[in-house]
Amino acid sequence: MRVSVVLCTYTMDMYPHFEDAADSVLEQTHDDVELVVVVDGDEEVYERVREAYGEREDTIVHCNEGNRGLSYSRNRGIERSTGDVVAFLDDDAIAEPNWVAELVAGYERRDALAVGGTMTPIWVAGEPDFLPEEFYWLVGVTHRGYPTAEQEVRNTFGSNISFRRHVLETLGGFDNDLGRKGDEQGQGEETELAVRLYREYGERVWYVPDARVGHKVFDYRTDPKWLLNRAFQQGYSKRAMADVGSSSGAESDFLKRLMFEFAPARARELVRTPSLARVEQFVMVFVFTFVVGMGYLYGVFDY
Repeated sequence: MRVSVVLCTYTMDMYPHFEDAADSVLEQTHDDVELVVVVDGDEEVYERVREAYGEREDTIVHCNEGNRGLSYSRNRGIERSTGDVVAFLDDDAIAEPNWVAELVAGYERRDALAVGGTMTPIWVAGEPDFLPEEFYWLVGVTHRGYPTAEQEVRNTFGSNISFRRHVLETLGGFDNDLGRKGDEQGQGEETELAVRLYREYGERVWYVPDARVGHKVFDYRTDPKWLLNRAFQQGYSKRAMADVGSSSGAESDFLKRLMFEFAPARARELVRTPSLARVEQFVMVFVFTFVVGMGYLYGVFDY
């Protein structure tokens, strides 16, 4: 099975991290991997990428005319790719060597239409003591409460998700109006695409925990103000996604587990072995939950 990995980038500030991501794709254990690089309109980045990778037979390099956004770039990558399966990786991520092999094994075991895996944290500036694992999804990392065994899920993170080519062609790829564009932190494009997958085929994304990608969590993403703003925006986004039918029982099920399983477990741990970090995390479980809820309510009145 030939797998194309679409890797999008757009700024020289991220170039060293892009190289880490690109090299992790080219060093995969699976023997038929194609790297498709899409540069979102930056000619300097394009020239650097073409110089470093453009002569490789296993790599395709494309540059957009202008900054068009992540979803647009991913769609251009789909068009340029030749694989039976198209996977997606971000330029702040590093795929483990067997990542593609595990995705392929998931397709073969399940005869799946879409397969995704786990995002693990790479704490560039150190792990923040106050951030509870239940809210790792705020920094693009698989959180406590996510499934630990292979099963269907609504979607995985956009930096560790893949689809059979014919599925992407039928669905028309990502919605260009969703997703990140420049410094605008849009989101929800992989969720919306996964919802269309379910509507068209009656299947969800097959989750393979052993298909692992590390996500670099930079220092600004561990700042409490940034995280609170992110929580608010996530709540707002979930309200927006509800309008396109991408809301499911996943959020409500997670909220129930958060309040009736994880929070009580944290309280018991705090009583048994108290520490400042445990106190902070226990408090932040409720703070983040409240802020996400406020974002959702704001979206109710805004739409």
